[in-house]
Amino acid sequence: MIDDTKEPSPGCTGCDETTEEELLERLDQVIESYKTRPGALIPVLQLAQGIFGYLPETALKRIAKGLGKSYSEVAGVVGFYSFFSTVPRGRNLIRVCLGTACYVRGGMKVLESLKKHLGIDVGETTADREFSLEVARCFGACGLAPVITINDNVHHRVKPARIAEVLAQYAPEWGGKGSAASRATDEEPVISAAVPAGERSV
Repeated sequence: MIDDTKEPSPGCTGCDETTEEELLERLDQVIESYKTRPGALIPVLQLAQGIFGYLPETALKRIAKGLGKSYSEVAGVVGFYSFFSTVPRGRNLIRVCLGTACYVRGGMKVLESLKKHLGIDVGETTADREFSLEVARCFGACGLAPVITINDNVHHRVKPARIAEVLAQYAPEWGGKGSAASRATDEEPVISAAVPAGERSV
Protein backbone atom coordinates (compact mmCIF):
# COMPACT_ATOMS: atom_id res chain seq x y z
CA MET A 1 0.00 0.00 0.00
CA ILE A 2 1.28 3.46 -0.88
CA ASP A 3 1.78 5.71 2.12
CA ASP A 4 0.82 9.17 0.93
CA THR A 5 0.12 10.68 4.31
CA LYS A 6 3.32 12.71 4.25
CA GLU A 7 3.30 13.83 0.65
CA PRO A 8 3.88 17.57 0.28
CA SER A 9 1.35 19.39 -1.83
CA PRO A 10 2.39 20.37 -5.39
CA GLY A 11 4.53 23.46 -5.36
CA CYS A 12 5.42 23.00 -1.71
CA THR A 13 8.93 21.64 -2.07
CA GLY A 14 10.72 21.63 1.24
CA CYS A 15 7.53 21.81 3.33
CA ASP A 16 8.82 19.00 5.50
CA GLU A 17 12.19 17.48 6.28
CA THR A 18 11.72 14.34 4.22
CA THR A 19 14.97 13.24 2.60
CA GLU A 20 15.34 12.63 -1.12
CA GLU A 21 15.91 8.94 -0.41
CA GLU A 22 12.56 8.72 1.37
CA LEU A 23 10.83 10.51 -1.49
CA LEU A 24 12.38 8.11 -3.99
CA GLU A 25 11.16 5.19 -1.89
CA ARG A 26 7.62 6.54 -2.15
CA LEU A 27 8.09 6.92 -5.88
CA ASP A 28 9.24 3.30 -6.11
CA GLN A 29 6.01 2.24 -4.42
CA VAL A 30 4.01 4.22 -6.98
CA ILE A 31 5.94 2.70 -9.89
CA GLU A 32 5.49 -0.80 -8.52
CA SER A 33 1.75 -0.22 -8.19
CA TYR A 34 1.33 1.11 -11.74
CA LYS A 35 3.98 -0.60 -13.86
CA THR A 36 1.69 -3.34 -15.20
CA ARG A 37 -1.18 -0.98 -16.02
CA PRO A 38 -1.70 0.32 -19.58
CA GLY A 39 -0.98 4.03 -19.93
CA ALA A 40 0.81 4.19 -16.59
CA LEU A 41 3.27 6.95 -17.48
CA ILE A 42 1.08 10.04 -17.00
CA PRO A 43 -0.52 8.91 -13.70
CA VAL A 44 2.92 8.01 -12.34
CA LEU A 45 4.28 11.41 -13.37
CA GLN A 46 1.34 13.14 -11.69
CA LEU A 47 1.88 11.22 -8.47
CA ALA A 48 5.63 11.84 -8.64
CA GLN A 49 5.02 15.57 -8.94
CA GLY A 50 2.77 15.33 -5.89
CA ILE A 51 5.55 13.61 -3.97
CA PHE A 52 8.41 15.95 -4.92
CA GLY A 53 6.47 19.14 -5.66
CA TYR A 54 8.01 19.07 -9.15
CA LEU A 55 9.76 16.52 -11.39
CA PRO A 56 13.52 16.43 -10.79
CA GLU A 57 15.77 14.54 -13.19
CA THR A 58 16.41 11.82 -10.62
CA ALA A 59 12.68 11.09 -10.49
CA LEU A 60 12.37 11.02 -14.29
CA LYS A 61 15.23 8.54 -14.56
CA ARG A 62 13.66 6.38 -11.86
CA ILE A 63 10.31 6.41 -13.66
CA ALA A 64 11.89 5.60 -17.02
CA LYS A 65 13.76 2.63 -15.58
CA GLY A 66 10.80 1.39 -13.54
CA LEU A 67 8.36 1.52 -16.46
CA GLY A 68 10.82 0.20 -19.03
CA LYS A 69 10.85 3.38 -21.11
CA SER A 70 13.63 5.58 -22.46
CA TYR A 71 14.48 8.77 -20.64
CA SER A 72 13.78 10.78 -23.79
CA GLU A 73 10.23 9.39 -23.98
CA VAL A 74 9.50 10.30 -20.37
CA ALA A 75 11.08 13.75 -20.76
CA GLY A 76 9.10 14.32 -23.94
CA VAL A 77 5.80 13.71 -22.17
CA VAL A 78 6.78 16.06 -19.35
CA GLY A 79 7.74 18.76 -21.83
CA PHE A 80 4.47 18.38 -23.75
CA TYR A 81 2.05 18.91 -20.86
CA SER A 82 2.07 22.34 -19.21
CA PHE A 83 0.92 21.03 -15.84
CA PHE A 84 4.23 19.23 -15.33
CA SER A 85 7.18 21.24 -13.99
CA THR A 86 10.86 20.34 -13.84
CA VAL A 87 11.72 23.17 -11.44
CA PRO A 88 10.28 23.86 -7.99
CA ARG A 89 7.17 26.00 -8.24
CA GLY A 90 6.11 28.64 -5.78
CA ARG A 91 3.70 27.87 -2.99
CA ASN A 92 1.02 29.62 -5.04
CA LEU A 93 0.66 28.97 -8.77
CA ILE A 94 -0.92 31.81 -10.75
CA ARG A 95 -2.33 31.10 -14.21
CA VAL A 96 -3.58 33.94 -16.39
CA CYS A 97 -6.14 33.14 -19.08
CA LEU A 98 -5.24 34.53 -22.50
CA GLY A 99 -8.09 32.90 -24.40
CA THR A 100 -10.02 35.11 -26.81
CA ALA A 101 -12.59 36.47 -24.35
CA CYS A 102 -10.04 37.16 -21.62
CA TYR A 103 -7.58 38.68 -24.08
CA VAL A 104 -10.18 41.05 -25.51
CA ARG A 105 -11.36 42.06 -22.04
CA GLY A 106 -7.93 42.93 -20.69
CA GLY A 107 -6.16 39.67 -19.96
CA MET A 108 -2.82 41.03 -21.18
CA LYS A 109 -3.14 44.07 -18.90
CA VAL A 110 -3.76 41.75 -15.97
CA LEU A 111 -0.70 39.71 -16.93
CA GLU A 112 1.48 42.82 -17.23
CA SER A 113 0.28 44.02 -13.83
CA LEU A 114 1.18 40.67 -12.27
CA LYS A 115 4.60 40.67 -13.92
CA LYS A 116 5.30 44.19 -12.66
CA HIS A 117 4.03 43.54 -9.15
CA LEU A 118 5.82 40.20 -8.73
CA GLY A 119 8.97 41.23 -10.56
CA ILE A 120 9.00 38.06 -12.65
CA ASP A 121 8.09 36.95 -16.16
CA VAL A 122 5.94 34.07 -17.33
CA GLY A 123 7.54 30.75 -16.37
CA GLU A 124 9.38 32.22 -13.40
CA THR A 125 9.04 32.00 -9.63
CA THR A 126 9.58 34.81 -7.13
CA ALA A 127 12.85 34.66 -5.20
CA ASP A 128 10.98 33.84 -1.97
CA ARG A 129 9.19 30.98 -3.82
CA GLU A 130 5.82 32.43 -2.90
CA PHE A 131 4.39 32.75 -6.43
CA SER A 132 4.92 31.19 -9.86
CA LEU A 133 3.39 32.75 -12.97
CA GLU A 134 2.02 30.92 -16.01
CA VAL A 135 -0.46 31.55 -18.82
CA ALA A 136 -3.23 29.34 -20.18
CA ARG A 137 -5.65 29.42 -23.09
CA CYS A 138 -9.09 29.02 -21.53
CA PHE A 139 -10.65 28.14 -18.18
CA GLY A 140 -14.20 27.82 -19.50
CA ALA A 141 -15.38 30.97 -17.74
CA CYS A 142 -15.49 33.34 -20.71
CA GLY A 143 -18.52 35.23 -19.39
CA LEU A 144 -16.46 36.25 -16.35
CA ALA A 145 -13.38 37.46 -18.24
CA PRO A 146 -10.68 38.37 -17.54
CA VAL A 147 -9.97 35.35 -15.36
CA ILE A 148 -6.97 34.10 -13.42
CA THR A 149 -6.58 31.07 -11.20
CA ILE A 150 -4.41 30.85 -8.11
CA ASN A 151 -3.98 27.25 -7.07
CA ASP A 152 -7.54 25.85 -7.31
CA ASN A 153 -9.29 29.20 -6.86
CA VAL A 154 -10.81 31.14 -9.76
CA HIS A 155 -10.73 34.95 -9.70
CA HIS A 156 -13.02 36.57 -12.27
CA ARG A 157 -13.35 40.07 -13.72
CA VAL A 158 -9.87 40.81 -12.40
CA LYS A 159 -8.76 44.44 -12.55
CA PRO A 160 -5.04 45.21 -13.00
CA ALA A 161 -5.20 47.96 -10.37
CA ARG A 162 -6.42 45.47 -7.76
CA ILE A 163 -3.80 42.76 -8.25
CA ALA A 164 -2.20 43.56 -4.89
CA GLU A 165 -5.50 42.84 -3.13
CA VAL A 166 -5.74 39.45 -4.82
CA LEU A 167 -2.16 38.49 -3.97
CA ALA A 168 -2.64 39.56 -0.35
CA GLN A 169 -5.23 36.80 0.07
CA TYR A 170 -2.41 34.28 -0.36
CA ALA A 171 0.62 36.14 0.98
CA PRO A 172 -0.12 39.31 2.99
CA GLU A 173 3.41 40.62 2.51
CA TRP A 174 2.73 40.88 -1.23
CA GLY A 175 -0.33 43.06 -0.75
CA GLY A 176 1.42 46.43 -0.63
CA LYS A 177 0.89 49.07 -3.29
CA GLY A 178 4.49 48.93 -4.49
CA SER A 179 5.82 46.53 -7.06
CA ALA A 180 8.39 43.82 -6.42
CA ALA A 181 11.07 46.45 -6.94
CA SER A 182 10.37 47.73 -3.43
CA ARG A 183 11.11 44.25 -2.08
CA ALA A 184 14.16 43.59 -4.23
CA THR A 185 16.68 41.08 -2.95
CA ASP A 186 20.01 39.82 -4.20
CA GLU A 187 18.31 36.63 -5.33
CA GLU A 188 17.28 36.05 -8.92
CA PRO A 189 13.84 34.69 -9.86
CA VAL A 190 13.69 30.99 -10.61
CA ILE A 191 13.30 30.38 -14.35
CA SER A 192 11.55 27.30 -15.67
CA ALA A 193 13.75 25.17 -17.88
CA ALA A 194 12.88 22.64 -20.53
CA VAL A 195 13.48 19.01 -19.70
CA PRO A 196 16.68 17.78 -21.34
CA ALA A 197 15.34 15.31 -23.88
CA GLY A 198 18.49 13.69 -25.14
CA GLU A 199 18.62 10.22 -26.55
CA ARG A 200 19.78 8.76 -23.26
CA SER A 201 18.03 5.76 -21.86
CA VAL A 202 18.29 4.06 -18.51
